[in-house]
Amino acid sequence: MYGRRSRAAPDGNQTPKPRPARTPAEERDALLAYAFRALGQRALSAQELRGRLEKRSEDAALIDEVLARVQELGYQNDSQVARVENARRGVGVMRVRQTLKRRGVADELIQDTLEARDPGSDAEAVAELLARRWPSFARKRDPQASAFAFLARRGYPGSVIWPAIRAFVAEQDTGDLLPDAPEDWE
Repeated sequence: MYGRRSRAAPDGNQTPKPRPARTPAEERDALLAYAFRALGQRALSAQELRGRLEKRSEDAALIDEVLARVQELGYQNDSQVARVENARRGVGVMRVRQTLKRRGVADELIQDTLEARDPGSDAEAVAELLARRWPSFARKRDPQASAFAFLARRGYPGSVIWPAIRAFVAEQDTGDLLPDAPEDWE
């Protein structure tokens, strides 16, 4: 009921009408138009775009031609995909690596992208996430373990998470009131 409907032929049979055969130029243009639509929705790696094109056509030479043309025009670029993924807020090095690997980006490009990442940015991001999310962690039985699990799922390494948690908890224990906390809680 929720799947694709097959078109009924005029005589009432459920056999779909065959498509008119396309010329190679029409096939190339249709595949190129599909590639542009797909890239207009989301930046895709070459492997992701190739996979989508392979669902549309069985001609490997045509797929290579369309992929090369899209790259030549600058609409598909794996280094741009890697830069965008690396610039995402709230995700750590391990998550960026995993996502780029899953998306089919070359290992050398992943390594170059991660080497260009500012090492201090992870510590700052972890501190910011802790400050923003600590009230929800504090309601748990073990807030530090909950915070660690949350940040580890985000892709931050333990060598960044634990010092940030210790510093945050130490800051909370010094009696510093949060800026929006009333002073007469007791």
